[in-house]
Amino acid sequence: MPEKREFDSIIYEKDDEWDKRVARIVLDRPERYNAISKRMPGEISEAVERANSDDDVHVIVLTGAGEGFCAGYDLVEFAESDDAEGSQEMPWNPMKDYRNMKENTEDFMSLWRSHKPVVCAINGDAVAGGSDIALCADIILMSEDARIGYPPARVWGCPTTAMWVYRLGAEGAKRMLLTGDLIDGKEAEEMGLVYRAVPEEELDSAVDGLVERMQGIPKNQLMMQKMMINQAYDSMGIENTQRFATIFDGMARHTPEGVRFKERCEEVGFQQAVRERDSGEPIDEM
Repeated sequence: MPEKREFDSIIYEKDDEWDKRVARIVLDRPERYNAISKRMPGEISEAVERANSDDDVHVIVLTGAGEGFCAGYDLVEFAESDDAEGSQEMPWNPMKDYRNMKENTEDFMSLWRSHKPVVCAINGDAVAGGSDIALCADIILMSEDARIGYPPARVWGCPTTAMWVYRLGAEGAKRMLLTGDLIDGKEAEEMGLVYRAVPEEELDSAVDGLVERMQGIPKNQLMMQKMMINQAYDSMGIENTQRFATIFDGMARHTPEGVRFKERCEEVGFQQAVRERDSGEPIDEM
């Protein structure tokens, strides 16, 4: 069982007296809208392993602290400075990039591969890498006003978990990833991307109601049903799809347009660079 320690970017909690069958993982960088730091992916994986090793736990709930679920990778760390982690000086080493991003992808996929079911409560925007995290959960409930999408599909990214494809099918995934649009919870429910969207004030009770139905089921039953369903996706080639997606993610950050986006992040800050990227105007090549 992992060492029980405090985390830097998440909270792991379980009420041993009243709610010991439910473990909660809370993304906890609210001042940065829970943007992904270097440590967060590994800490998510470690928390999932802790819950799986706890014989009391039947269900895991994943959510975000504060007003957002997750704003994606923290572009202050990954894009804004000239030594940021998100891109390399040329010549680019694609395998170094792949190794780093595949490790993060595997950490996010710990939610999908968890023997215990994961219910995600999207309490605020789940953007870019934040959508990667959310879509790895088993069942997603979402605030109606929250937004989800992958804007880096326009420039500087490819969703490494590729879960858009497996949740929406080809046409729905193309609708999202060929536009980079953000959609609200109502539209996400209509598309079948999430199980249910509810008013923000009802999200916690909706999650609790679903979890209450699941936490009384024997752990072995939960594990068998989840493994059987996931096996179908394994047979569809999810691992190979993620391999391509992770390679393409690195490529997207080193195209002429990707390099120019990185330069704009350094010149004007990532918020302005993102506004330009997502404005709908043609994106100039380098």
